[in-house]
Amino acid sequence: MDMNNNILLLPHSTGIAVIDINSIIRVEAISNYSKLFFTNGKTLVVAKVLKWFETVLAGKGFTRIHRSHLINMQWVESCSYLPQLKIVLHNQEQLSVSRRKKGEVIKTLLITTAA
Repeated sequence: MDMNNNILLLPHSTGIAVIDINSIIRVEAISNYSKLFFTNGKTLVVAKVLKWFETVLAGKGFTRIHRSHLINMQWVESCSYLPQLKIVLHNQEQLSVSRRKKGEVIKTLLITTAA
């Protein structure tokens, strides 16, 4: 449902939301739903699985860090390695990176910071 490169049209409980992709901080899986977290502090729950968002947002700065989290790499403030890899976002949220995704996330962080 991509209207142009930076806009998503998402049906939700009260209508259709027009969303600027750059305003999304992260997307969290909740069973067959996804919860979007925005830069203005608001959230939105939609009936789309995380895999759908991963596909639609591919190449737009988003990385899957866990089976339940997709994050906007522009919002990464830092990462810590001990005891496991954790991503800290600009809003101070801390998210764990799964062991399977660790290498991919580090590689993406290095590419993102080099750009």
